[in-house]
Amino acid sequence: MIDFFIGLHPVLQALVATLFTWLMTALGSSLVFVSKTISRKSLDGMLGFAGGVMIAASFWSLLAPAIEMSLGKDVPVWFPAAAGFLAGGIFLGSIDKILPHLHIGFPIEEAEGVNTSWRRSTLLVLAVTLHNIPEGLAVGVAFGALAAGIPSATLAGAVALAIGIGIQNFPEGLAVSLPLRREGMSGRKSFWYGQLSGVVEPVAGVAGAAAVIFAQPILPYALGFAAGAMIFVVVEELVPESQRGNNTDIATMGTLIGFAVMMVLDIAFG
Repeated sequence: MIDFFIGLHPVLQALVATLFTWLMTALGSSLVFVSKTISRKSLDGMLGFAGGVMIAASFWSLLAPAIEMSLGKDVPVWFPAAAGFLAGGIFLGSIDKILPHLHIGFPIEEAEGVNTSWRRSTLLVLAVTLHNIPEGLAVGVAFGALAAGIPSATLAGAVALAIGIGIQNFPEGLAVSLPLRREGMSGRKSFWYGQLSGVVEPVAGVAGAAAVIFAQPILPYALGFAAGAMIFVVVEELVPESQRGNNTDIATMGTLIGFAVMMVLDIAFG
């Protein structure tokens, strides 16, 4: 897989990688054509797994390289990663307060963002779309970092991140489409809206790659920013959702497995 990316411009690499992560979302969503239901235990395990992948990716693929890139700079070595990390969380938190959305498994009365009359299905899709933004951004920044020629930014590491994000996008696509199918939406529409939540990733990926290429000094801040945004999603959305069905042990084990999978991918490839 790595050989496919060799010779491509980093922005094009980011586009291809995030198209893969979107495809994985679509594959997960396509399972609505096979089944209308999924057990709550399975869903909680999947949500926990996705959270574990994102936590591991935030450190191994984003924060650790950001810290390494900051060595020998005019600011304390911890500053770019920490400042970017907090900025990412604050940014996504601000969007979370504004954009109407509803987390999976929550009643319509607990919809977040500004008040709206939008349907439950729309709010569910917007919730997943919101947390796909930092995932796409993370992949894009990782590939954009290759243009900076920094030793800690490797093609193998960027590909590993894309694979990890893609793996956890599969259950995410399923987690969006199946609730829509259960509520009476047709299989075709449920699939369409489920995969649509992942379309934002190529957009965010290309934007992230282009930004760090044209403004390389912001690279460690951008890596920290993507990490902070992803951790915000994990703590604000994935963890509460996975624990809501009283399957806490399964959700927690899913998180541990997801973390281990992403860690192994990053170390083995990177």
